[in-house]
Amino acid sequence: MGGKFPGKLPPPMRFAAVIQMFVLGFIGSIVLSKAGLWLPEWSDFSGTAVWFVIAFCTLSTFLNIITTSVWERRIWAPVAMLLLVTSLIVAVF
Repeated sequence: MGGKFPGKLPPPMRFAAVIQMFVLGFIGSIVLSKAGLWLPEWSDFSGTAVWFVIAFCTLSTFLNIITTSVWERRIWAPVAMLLLVTSLIVAVF
């Protein structure tokens, strides 16, 4: 979260982290469904939704690259880029 809060996150940011956890879990479910590895009944939905995942990952990569936090650039920018590339591979193939 931008490296703004050293140590323990304040309660509103902890709540935001929990929401992010659910969003990322949902995104993971979409990609796994599109790949045919989980929730086959989502296959129609995941075919379209995976492009929203790619947009999300693109935005995430961009924001992690431009952040002022050195550690977010070093750790999360490559992770976000890996998520973008692998989601794109799943969407295309």
